[in-house]
Amino acid sequence: MATTLALDTLFVRIDAKDTAGFLEFLDSKAIFRFGNAPPVAGSATVAQAVEGFFASIRALRHALLDTWQGKDSLVCQGEVTYTRHDGSELTLPFVNVFRLRDGKVGEYLVYVDIAPLHASH
Repeated sequence: MATTLALDTLFVRIDAKDTAGFLEFLDSKAIFRFGNAPPVAGSATVAQAVEGFFASIRALRHALLDTWQGKDSLVCQGEVTYTRHDGSELTLPFVNVFRLRDGKVGEYLVYVDIAPLHASH
């Protein structure tokens, strides 16, 4: 998980709305927080949260712009384009913070304001 190549693979799986593939990157007790939502922990709860979000949109695609790596952490900055169910698109900036544990993600924090995604357009 500690390389940009692995991040590319992670985002390919997210953009495919592949929950099982996404979960392969997380340890079984991982904490996941998406935007302002409360954090969730554990594979089943994370899967439920991710599936719920995936169901709220038609599609998404990420573009990574930069990454920074520490000893047990990784941060990436990018843009995500969401396709709503009506076909309209919205691109938003994001930053993700990953705390790594034994080669897997132990904590995954997504900093994005998705309020515009659900606002009238």
